[in-house]
Amino acid sequence: MLDIFRKMPIERILSEKKEGPQLKRVYGAFELIMLGIGVIVGSGIFVITGVAAADYAGPALTISFIIAGFACACAALCYAELASMIPASGSSYTFCYVGLGEVFGWFVGWCLILEYIVAMSAIATGWSAYITNLLTVIGVDLPSVLTAGPFEGGLINLPAILIVSIIAGLLLLGARESAAVNNLLVVVKIAVIVLFIVLGMKHVDVRNFTPFMPYGWDGVFAGAAIVFFAYLGFDAIANAAEEVKNPAKDMPRAIVGSLIVVTVLYIVVTLVLTGMLPYLAYKEVAAPVAYALAQVGINWGSALVSVGAVTGLTSGVLVTMYSSSRMIYAISRDGLLPIKFSKISVKAGTPVTAIFVVWIIGCLLSGFLPIGIIAELVNMGTIAAFIMVSITVIVLRKSHPELERSFKVPLVPVIPAVAIVICSFLAIQLASVTWIAFACWVTLGLTVYFVYGKSHSLLGRA
Repeated sequence: MLDIFRKMPIERILSEKKEGPQLKRVYGAFELIMLGIGVIVGSGIFVITGVAAADYAGPALTISFIIAGFACACAALCYAELASMIPASGSSYTFCYVGLGEVFGWFVGWCLILEYIVAMSAIATGWSAYITNLLTVIGVDLPSVLTAGPFEGGLINLPAILIVSIIAGLLLLGARESAAVNNLLVVVKIAVIVLFIVLGMKHVDVRNFTPFMPYGWDGVFAGAAIVFFAYLGFDAIANAAEEVKNPAKDMPRAIVGSLIVVTVLYIVVTLVLTGMLPYLAYKEVAAPVAYALAQVGINWGSALVSVGAVTGLTSGVLVTMYSSSRMIYAISRDGLLPIKFSKISVKAGTPVTAIFVVWIIGCLLSGFLPIGIIAELVNMGTIAAFIMVSITVIVLRKSHPELERSFKVPLVPVIPAVAIVICSFLAIQLASVTWIAFACWVTLGLTVYFVYGKSHSLLGRA
């Protein structure tokens, strides 16, 4: 039974000579930062802000973002240290496999598969809302039966399935091609956000900030737990390790840099958004930024924001699908999932089978589940990963103090402990249905591990 706690030797990861086709090292620091911004800015600003303000925190959603951002900053520092010393695909999964043991690595990896695939589906659902809004502005009305799932009165969310399918095709072409597309999308997205801030500030009515905290501190903390979803991008950066030219230096810079940029953007956009309209106006609105501009009469701005949001959310789908396929690839390569999932295309250098699996699941989730349920399900996976990574930093400082770390978390164990406490507190704020769904997912994951992964582990056979 103790073999479930066996640890992956760091030396094996760093010195392992792999046979056959490999992932290609194409990312530099700039591409990594754009990768992080690509997923962090999008899901939070263009999709979740409206729902979180209306249902949880009101105008005090700004405080929710600050709380979530602080917790993520502590966790991000932990990620930066581990990414600099263990430059391998799998991010949290690999870190915990090395520091805590196989079953803990599997647990985190299983949570991250949930996190990435469900996040991708949520972003695709938001993409669908914005593209539908954009088409309506230019006179093209799609039938509601094709733009909403059965839980929302429709039959299938066809636009969401379309974007998931397009991105899957792009990722199959190769990392270099998908990185170039992502860079362009992120530039457009940032330009649109700046435009919204400039236009929206002129229509801010301070009376909309009253009551500032309509749901009290409980609402603020619940809002922080929900918008935690918006910060999962730096985990995606760590997951790209094997495709980075200089991972030891570039990944810490990208993780910390992208987090600083997006936290500032979140705070400013949230203030403008809740200042333009009463917070309840955003209830059940999946495209809050474009909606706000339309409500104050800036229809051209609404249409332009929709264009930018579509491109921005496209990058979000791209990065989360990229990360989920690499996570499945990493776990499969270690034998904990069927080894065929780690098959690499000789020409493109991409994990083709893993991408195909993610594409199928993403189409099912985004095509048939509503955004509210999707957004809440992802948070437990994110929080669990952050907690385990923070613990891993403390453990590896004790067990492997000699290892080179190009970046070190300051004040260890204080900073990791703060991340653990805040993340645990935010987890408590999530709805009971989220906990039930998470418990079911973990139970399924542990069943898969004990039935298949434990006996097929390559480390166990070594």
